[in-house]
Amino acid sequence: MEKLPASTGWSWVKQGFALFRKQPGGMSMLFLGYMFCMLAVSIIPLLGQLLPVILVPVFSVAFVQGCLHIDQGKRVLPSLLLSGFRKPVFPVLFALGVLYIIMAIVAIGASSLVDGGALWQLLTGQLNKETAEDVIRNSNMGASLLLTIALYVPAAMAFCFAAPLIYWKKVSLGKSLFFSFFAVWRSLSAFLVFGASWFAISMVTSQLLFLIAGRGMGVQLMMPLSMILTVVMHCSFYAAYRQIFGLPVDESKKVSLEKPEE
Repeated sequence: MEKLPASTGWSWVKQGFALFRKQPGGMSMLFLGYMFCMLAVSIIPLLGQLLPVILVPVFSVAFVQGCLHIDQGKRVLPSLLLSGFRKPVFPVLFALGVLYIIMAIVAIGASSLVDGGALWQLLTGQLNKETAEDVIRNSNMGASLLLTIALYVPAAMAFCFAAPLIYWKKVSLGKSLFFSFFAVWRSLSAFLVFGASWFAISMVTSQLLFLIAGRGMGVQLMMPLSMILTVVMHCSFYAAYRQIFGLPVDESKKVSLEKPEE
């Protein structure tokens, strides 16, 4: 893993848009299928609030696998949503999702040491509109946010490429987190540009949408715009993975090559 210049972050963004333009319909249908699955999972009693978050790594491999199909000139089909549910990677991807929830709880829970639990109550919906302003005003919300970010960012670096590493490289959960963290760390300037670019794109496109379409129509158009930008962002992450770890191996070709002749 070589250290990459900061400008590489913007290059990943452009490559993400280029990938999406090749099969916008296929990638959009993949995302719609993902949203439908998440909606279906969310109605499960008791686990409905946790499962959508736990299954994010499982479903995320569908999008990078879709990008690989685009690279190989194949069609992106909704059946790719099942990619992360195959053995032997599913248990590891599921464990990754569980670990992500634990990490988020620890990061947000640690803020209670600073603000007395105000941030936790805000994010978990325990505060109504009448009491939220007073609680935020009387708590040390700024310091608690900084503490949460300080704990969350290193964990996010470890989770960044963990799912595709598990899926394509067949590495263990621990190794995937290790390699992902140091891949991001070695090219941190590129990822800072990457994150800043996506923040700017999101802000500029939303403001332009409201300016051109007006407030009422702009709110209605935000949903499809957000969907497209989310899919392109997944394509950009694939571009980053491809440059850092190399072009993924096509598992179907790998199996056919390894199959002994009869």
